[in-house]
Amino acid sequence: MSFTYLQKIPTPAQITQQMPMSAKLIKIKVARDKDILNVLKGKDHRLLLIIGPCSADDEDALCEYVSRLARLQNKVKDRLILIPRIYTNKPRTTGQGYKGMLTQPKASEGPNIAQGIKAIRRMHVRVLSESGLTAADEMLYPGNYPYLEDILSYVTIGARSVENQEHRLTVSGLDIPVGMKNPTSGDLNVLLNSVQAAQVQHTFIYNGWEVKTQGNRLSHCILRGAINHHGQSIPNYHYEDLMRFTQLYLKRNLANPAIIVDTNHANSDKNFQEQPRIAEEVMQSLAKSKDLKKMVKGLMVESYLKEGRQEPGGKVFGQSITDPCLGWPDTKLLILKLADKLSTFKV
Repeated sequence: MSFTYLQKIPTPAQITQQMPMSAKLIKIKVARDKDILNVLKGKDHRLLLIIGPCSADDEDALCEYVSRLARLQNKVKDRLILIPRIYTNKPRTTGQGYKGMLTQPKASEGPNIAQGIKAIRRMHVRVLSESGLTAADEMLYPGNYPYLEDILSYVTIGARSVENQEHRLTVSGLDIPVGMKNPTSGDLNVLLNSVQAAQVQHTFIYNGWEVKTQGNRLSHCILRGAINHHGQSIPNYHYEDLMRFTQLYLKRNLANPAIIVDTNHANSDKNFQEQPRIAEEVMQSLAKSKDLKKMVKGLMVESYLKEGRQEPGGKVFGQSITDPCLGWPDTKLLILKLADKLSTFKV
């Protein structure tokens, strides 16, 4: 075997004991979870906006960004629920590059997962303390989820993980909404199979235990576009795409059917500046169709303090070191436009 054992990783119980959630923060989370759940169940007609940087690489910049979101949340609270993206693991297609704060608590330094676990826990608690907004994170590695399970209000499963059985089974045991992205191939039946698998009971091995789950009826779909065999992006956010997928989705008779539209990735051909236009088109589609208004529960947007991206180790405060993002001025404008558009919808 070629494994070199570097250090013992602290258990979730040890980490949560060191950095517990206060009673005040637990109360905030319970209220936020209820609001988000009601949107997905169709009891609340607000729209979810899962928004933030491609990866959360700097605690201070991330806290500044989410504090700005919190001020906007107060202005749009009757139409939008803002869920900050605090993505602490970064999937790498080739396995190379910055892998997120959990692996590299300081992007300019090498891996230190034991310290990374503490860093992401500390950041999530601080964000919630300062902003009152519970966050979303991507579950790239199911074994890491227990370190944040008492903090997160939303989880995503990425396009490269959605066919993985461990991810599907783990989702079946979560008690918060989980958005599952269509695979990079764009195969929508694979996506629906994943949601169906996550909604039923399972018995399997998880974190050293044989566990039984009850199924997660809040698991649902995220459309993020696809890549064809020529490497070209194929969007799936247009009106016709949403209508076809709605029909396919409803045939499955799954619990709480819901669609989140990712405005970046293959939907934008990784052109981050297209995100406001795509969001506007989706809103136009919702205005045209009552069926889509019921099915599409939110949007996902990549944005940060500064527009674009920089290389890891860059010195621009609040600029992505992975995929390029919208800057704050365009982010604020987008949120306010979405809220204005929603105010014209008939409930």
